[in-house]
Amino acid sequence: MTIAQDKFNQPSSQMQVRSARLWMPERVIFTPAALAEPYAQQILARVQALNLPVEELPRNRLTGLRGESDRETYDIAKRTLAVVTAPPSALKLSPIPPSADWQFHLAEGCPAHCQYCYLAGSLQGPPVIRVFANLPQILANTASYEQPGRATSFEVSCYTDPLGIEHLTGSLAECIRHFGTRQDGYLRWVSKFDNVDSLLELPHNGHTRCRVSVNAAPISGQFEGGTASVGARLQALRKLALPRSQGGGGYPVGLVIAPIMDMEDWESHYTQLFDAISEALDFDCDLTFELISHRFTPGSKEVLLSWYPQTKLDMDESKRSVKRNKFGGTKYVYDSDTMRELRRFFERQIQQRFPQAKVLYWT
Repeated sequence: MTIAQDKFNQPSSQMQVRSARLWMPERVIFTPAALAEPYAQQILARVQALNLPVEELPRNRLTGLRGESDRETYDIAKRTLAVVTAPPSALKLSPIPPSADWQFHLAEGCPAHCQYCYLAGSLQGPPVIRVFANLPQILANTASYEQPGRATSFEVSCYTDPLGIEHLTGSLAECIRHFGTRQDGYLRWVSKFDNVDSLLELPHNGHTRCRVSVNAAPISGQFEGGTASVGARLQALRKLALPRSQGGGGYPVGLVIAPIMDMEDWESHYTQLFDAISEALDFDCDLTFELISHRFTPGSKEVLLSWYPQTKLDMDESKRSVKRNKFGGTKYVYDSDTMRELRRFFERQIQQRFPQAKVLYWT
């Protein structure tokens, strides 16, 4: 075994290491407009090489995605990859503080089955995974949002898990290569998958921060279907963070701990998570943390219950405080005392274990 290989294999005594099975859609559909894009031919070649069934639609409209119930519609959509063109509105980027300066999208929809899914209520229609064939145009457009002489960050994981579909699209690698050529533009992505080997040798030039989303074992085990285990995600992050001289990717990295939940024995479970993180990242690296407590809206609760009618996810409004945004929207969050106790624990753990790391935000 080489030194580099040994560096990769650091399984935590607290965490199961189980790679995610690559998502293979039962139906791959292309719109005519998508097939007119040169980049779509690369995606077509990838899915054909995997012997996946390919269908060209007669019109630029997705059909055949609805079942007789919400749950059936969900099942159909989650087994479908649709290659489409992003609309012109996708080129008008939105700010997304505190995660990044701007967001753009290489796809919408996610192959995972997280019962607290952040996309519930955010995207219209069935949760089909839509991949954008005009990615080169989308990437070129980001340059107009950069400010010369100032680092400008772009989040690409708001509406998808880009690593979960990378074997089908190659789009994340395309983004990393693009931002590796930029002087002031920086890419950010996050995933619950672990298939990172194809990214390790890309010329990122330190302009991409790779993050994994992690949680305590009771939460990841019960609510994050179709994903890699947290132990596998941490080993993937280790690969990405290790220096090139040791066979790694040499990337800046980060951990998104989300959604943080006030469960029974939460302090013990999250301490075990930090033990596993400490084992995986037992070397100096450029590391950030993002801490996100669990919250939900009336709309997201309704959608989630239609997708996962048997879920054990706690969405009892009577146990939460109401938070309203400037547009009048309602969000249910933990009360201020609980939030304060959770935040104090997480920030103390990070300060003690990773004093050089940056906590980007708590929310």
